[in-house]
Amino acid sequence: QVRLVESGGGSVQAGGSLRLSCAASGYTGCMAWFRQAPGKEREGVGGMVRGSTTTSVPDSEKGRFTVSQDNAKNTLYLQMNSLKPEDTAMYYCAADVGCRKWWSLLQGDFSYWGQGTQVTVSS
Repeated sequence: QVRLVESGGGSVQAGGSLRLSCAASGYTGCMAWFRQAPGKEREGVGGMVRGSTTTSVPDSEKGRFTVSQDNAKNTLYLQMNSLKPEDTAMYYCAADVGCRKWWSLLQGDFSYWGQGTQVTVSS
């Protein structure tokens, strides 16, 4: 069984930065970050395969969001820069073992989910 614990959320002013962490227990083949704002669908914002340097980040977030991992700690990070009020959302960590389509960042392709960490960006 995989357990995911997110941390690093908080409140920040527009233009600021935050770094989210997701610590996983158990084997994960790939991990990703998703976010969900009130009234909106959950969307993927970055992911990568364990042991690889290849990342998947939506074009809309490239240049602002960076995904990285520490394999020794089984931890995934999301560095968010130049934050905007529209980045306000609950951010979730997700993981899967088979990872057949991890790069698509579709929530249906990830079996394990964390409880989420809130990010609030004020203008």
